[in-house]
Amino acid sequence: MSESSSNTPEQSQLGKSSAYVDQYDASLLFPIPRAAKRAEIGITGHSPFFGADIWSAYELSWLNLRGKPQLALVHFTIPCESVNIVESKSFKLYLNSFNNSRFADASEVLALLRSDINEAVWRGAVVQASIGVRMIAPELFDREPIYELDGLSLDRLDVECTRYQPAPDLLSANQADLPPVTEVLVSNLLKSNCLVTGQPDWGTVQISYTGAQIEQEGLLQYIVSFRNHNEFHEQCVERIFMDIWSRCKPAKLTVYARYTRRGGLDINPFRTSHPQALPVNTRTARQ
Repeated sequence: MSESSSNTPEQSQLGKSSAYVDQYDASLLFPIPRAAKRAEIGITGHSPFFGADIWSAYELSWLNLRGKPQLALVHFTIPCESVNIVESKSFKLYLNSFNNSRFADASEVLALLRSDINEAVWRGAVVQASIGVRMIAPELFDREPIYELDGLSLDRLDVECTRYQPAPDLLSANQADLPPVTEVLVSNLLKSNCLVTGQPDWGTVQISYTGAQIEQEGLLQYIVSFRNHNEFHEQCVERIFMDIWSRCKPAKLTVYARYTRRGGLDINPFRTSHPQALPVNTRTARQ
């Protein structure tokens, strides 16, 4: 049995005192299998979606060969087909381990990031698609814009909200014999909690679909119903996708969430029913 196949969130460093490691150590990465949480939402074989988890790291630094600190921003793209996620605190501890290690140049650091994280997310399985890693040097920081997700705001609706655990029965679509619609809807009111620590996770979610028109008040109430739900970002987005997919039966569906950063990392899951280009990794004002 591979290490990651037995890893659980409770075994990770979440919510525990952690030694500060400042010398490069790839073993700090803690992969957690996706399969168990997917089984909870009815995915036991081939999933009905494509996509990726898009991470941004804002706190990466290392030393050059003369001991001078270097730094960069890094964007990671992790295929949702990978068998594991990487628990976010372990990701942070791993990035911190570069702090007092010397490397010849940024390309050496980038190669290690790609190799180490690729190994972690595919541990216990055959690698099907490599992760993406893009490093941004300080002289290019001012090219990193702030951009809000496009779409008609659901938050404009004056709805009563009384349920704060996921309530898929709030979802409905007009299945009458009407032409299908194509809509892009967005809400800033997504909130969930860390699966282990219960700390709040704040997000913006964009839902794009083609099909019978989804009832918008119920969709907003459904999004709000995640408010006291404990689950990792990737798992919440997959739950939202599957609930809309099964309840509203769209012909096409895309769910994209951008969560505010914690520990110098933001995680932005993207799931879609049909092949398409990934969104550009552009942060929102809250990130």
